[in-house]
Amino acid sequence: MTTGKINVSVENIFPLIKKFLYNDHEIFLRELVSNATDATLKLKHLTSIGDAKIEYCNPIIEIKADKEGKKLHIIDQGLGMTAEEVEKYINQIAFSGAEEFLEKYKDTAKDSGIIGHFGLGFYSAFMVASKVEIITKSYKDEPAAHWSCDGSPEFTLEPSDKTERGTEIILHIADDSLEFLEDYKINELLTKYNKFMPIPIKFGTKKEQKAFGVGEEEKMEEVEVDNFINNPNPAWTKQPVDLTDEDYKNFYHELYPMQFEEPLFNIHLNVDYPFNLTGILYFPKMSADIQMQKDKIQLYQNQVFVTDNVEGIVPEFLVMLKGVIDSPDIPLNVSRSGLQADNNVKKISNYITRKVADKLKSLFTENREDFEKKWNDIKIVLEYGMLSEPKFYEKAGDFVLYPSVDGKYYTLAELKEAIAANQTDKNGKTVVLYASNKEAQHSYIEIAKEKGYEVLLLDSPIVSHLIQKLESDNDNLAFVRVDSDHIDKLIQKEETQISKLSEEESTQLKTVVEEIIPKANYSVQLEAMDSSAAPFIITQPEFMRRMKEMSQTGGGGMFGMGNFPEMYNLVVNTNSELATTILTTSDKSVQEGLVKQALDLAKISQGLLKGEELTAFVKRSFELIK
Repeated sequence: MTTGKINVSVENIFPLIKKFLYNDHEIFLRELVSNATDATLKLKHLTSIGDAKIEYCNPIIEIKADKEGKKLHIIDQGLGMTAEEVEKYINQIAFSGAEEFLEKYKDTAKDSGIIGHFGLGFYSAFMVASKVEIITKSYKDEPAAHWSCDGSPEFTLEPSDKTERGTEIILHIADDSLEFLEDYKINELLTKYNKFMPIPIKFGTKKEQKAFGVGEEEKMEEVEVDNFINNPNPAWTKQPVDLTDEDYKNFYHELYPMQFEEPLFNIHLNVDYPFNLTGILYFPKMSADIQMQKDKIQLYQNQVFVTDNVEGIVPEFLVMLKGVIDSPDIPLNVSRSGLQADNNVKKISNYITRKVADKLKSLFTENREDFEKKWNDIKIVLEYGMLSEPKFYEKAGDFVLYPSVDGKYYTLAELKEAIAANQTDKNGKTVVLYASNKEAQHSYIEIAKEKGYEVLLLDSPIVSHLIQKLESDNDNLAFVRVDSDHIDKLIQKEETQISKLSEEESTQLKTVVEEIIPKANYSVQLEAMDSSAAPFIITQPEFMRRMKEMSQTGGGGMFGMGNFPEMYNLVVNTNSELATTILTTSDKSVQEGLVKQALDLAKISQGLLKGEELTAFVKRSFELIK
C-alpha cells in the first residue's frame, strides 16, 4: 500500500473547492460523468489509430445509487488508469489529463470530442461526499488500483482485484447532501446536464410494454429494461443534409417537451474555422411578454450542458430564440458556469448574426408568401436586431417587411417606389404614414385612405426607435403616424380646400375655442378641410409623440429617456357646419357646450377621455338627447 499527501499548491484546498470554486453543488455529477465520457472517448480514439490493441465494443456509463449505504457509483468502461497515472492525474490537482492527451495526440485527436479543460472536475465530488474512492483498471496490461481520500490531503493507494477495464468512482455522500441519492434528483441532474452526452448513460431500469407471441397469440406484457437517460447523437451533431424538417421538429420537442406549438423555422449552425461551433436555433412564435422568452437557448461544450444564459455569445436580439449552441472554443471559467473575456466570443456572435441574416434572406427569397405569413411572429426580433446590431442592419433591407393596414407587405425599397409619387412633403421628402393601433386609429386611417394614401401598420413596441434610425439613414424619408399633425398639412396636394370663413371669422372662431378648452394641453389650429370631415380632430405633434413613446420604451432601461408632457393639437375644420354654428351662436353657455361636446368626441376617437371627464360626457350626452 502507498500512502502520502496530495500535491496541492495551497493549504485547505478542499474547503476552497467546496465553498468557492464551484458555486452550484449539483454540478459534481456533470463533472464526473464528463470525466467518464472523456475516458471512453480517449479509448475510442486510441483503438481507432491502433495504439490500444483491444476491442472498443459499445461501452456505456452507469450510475448506481445505494441509499442504504449512502453511496453513489459512477462506472465507465473507458481506458482506466494505472497506479502511476492515478498518482499523476488525481494527486496533482489542476493537472489536466485531457489537455495532456490532446497535446500528445493533437494531430489525430482534433475531433475526438474530449471534454476536459481544467483537471479540477473530479474534486467537485468533495462538495457532496465525505469520502471518495476510485477503483480503476487500465486498458494496458497492468494491475488495477484503488485510491481513497476522506476530504483531507491524506490519501491511500493500493492494488485492487478489479478485472474489467474502466473506472468506478464511489462517493460516500455526506449527511447534508443525501438528496443526491434520490432517484428523482439523479434523473433531474442527468437530464439537465448530460442529456446529449456522446456515450450512453444508464441509470436503473424502467418498465416498457413488449409484445410476445405471434398473430392472434400475441400479447403485450410489461417488462423491465435498462433505463438510458441520454441521446448520444442529437440533431446538432449531424449534417443538415442528413436531417429532414420532421427531424428538426422532433429535436425541438426533445429540447422543450412542454412546448406544444411548432417552431416557425430553424437555422443550423456548423462552422469549423476560425472556431468550432455547431448548433440549431429555432424561431418560436413570440409572446407579448418578451422577458418570459429569454434564456431558452442552451449552451453546451462537447455535448455537456453548461448554461442557458448565453449573453455575450448570442447577439442580444436573438436571446428570444430557442435551441442549442455547442462549441469547445467558448472560454469558460474554472467551474464552467460563466464566460471569460475572449476574442472568439465576439467572432462567434458575429458569425451567428451573419448566419441568421443569410437564412432569413433565403427564406424570404424562396417563399415570400410563407415569410409574410410568419412576419408578425418574428418582427420584434428582427426590428430589435436592426437597432442593436449594425451588421444585421446592413443585411436587413433584403428581407425586413413593412405591412400596410390592408395586408400588403413591402420591403423599404418597394415602399419608397410605391408612395413616392403621391406622398411628398413641401421639402420633397417621401412621407410614410403609419398606424400603431389599427382599431384605435381607425378614423384617421379612413381619412388617409379616402385621399388615396397608403398607410402602414407598424405596431411593435420599439417602432419609434426603428423609424428614427430609418429616417437618419434615409435623408429623403419621413415617417408620420396617421393621427399626428394633420396629413393635409404634411403632404403636398395639387388641390387645396378653400375656407368658407373669412380671415376675420377664422380669428374669432379660434378665440372662442381657445377660451373654452384647456390651454395647457391643446394648441388650436384651423384647417380648411372637406365639409364632411370631422369638425374637431385631435392630433399630436409627431416629434413630441415620438419622444414620449421612446421615453416609455424599456421603462427607463435601454431606451429610457425621461418624461415628456402631454401636448396635443386641436384641429378645427373651418368648413364644417359645427364651426359655423359655434361662431354664430350668441348664447355663451350653448357655445361652450358645443365646444366641449365636440372636444370630448374628438378625445374619444383618440382614447383620451377617461375618469371624471368620461362620466361628465356621458351625462351631458344624455341631457342633449332628452
